[in-house]
Amino acid sequence: MMKARRGAAAFAALALLAAAAAAQTAPTAADAAGYKGLHAAAWRGDAAAIARLSPAKAQLDARDGHGRTPLHVAAFARQRDAIRALAKAGANLDALEADRYDAVTIASVADDEETLRVLLALGASAKQVTSRYDGTALIAAAHLGHDGVVRQLIAAGAPLDHVNNLHWTAVIESIVLGDGGPRHQATLKALVDAGANLQLADRQGNTPLQLARSRGYTAMVRVLEAAGAK
Repeated sequence: MMKARRGAAAFAALALLAAAAAAQTAPTAADAAGYKGLHAAAWRGDAAAIARLSPAKAQLDARDGHGRTPLHVAAFARQRDAIRALAKAGANLDALEADRYDAVTIASVADDEETLRVLLALGASAKQVTSRYDGTALIAAAHLGHDGVVRQLIAAGAPLDHVNNLHWTAVIESIVLGDGGPRHQATLKALVDAGANLQLADRQGNTPLQLARSRGYTAMVRVLEAAGAK
């Protein structure tokens, strides 16, 4: 019976992981081919064209069919010079696209540490509530085990204990949507070291320590026990 429950929980976690990954809609080849103006320049990484076109302020935050601004397009395409040029022109660094993702969360989900570094240095916020799950970039990165991204977001003041609409924190997601491997262990350690609340429980009342034990994630259990988790 216990094995069956664990199997069901693992399946549910994988389903949520897949759903979260699919929630972001990157521009397709067809989208890119249809782009004009600043969207096209952002996709190509053409900073000179952005500088030339940016006096048309109304276009800086124009939306494509998925609500993506040129900045979102540049973040998906990892075009950092375009991001810098758009920021210099006054683009909104914290805009949300149709799926409620900002550029910071887009870079975080992609494990794109360099683009994230550029965005944060330009003043983009690590504190926004994003996605259909009412989460944060930190929660998204934690569930994927993107430990370097997690450390950047923590340093930028991301809320450590935000609870999403699944009733999960970044700490909980690093466990229930993780594989217990080295990167998820490093993610959990970064959150613990930053002072995340280790007693916030899921909707069923399970604490992070209980969740790690139930999954047999012994390395995570050791991290939590060493930090005094109950």
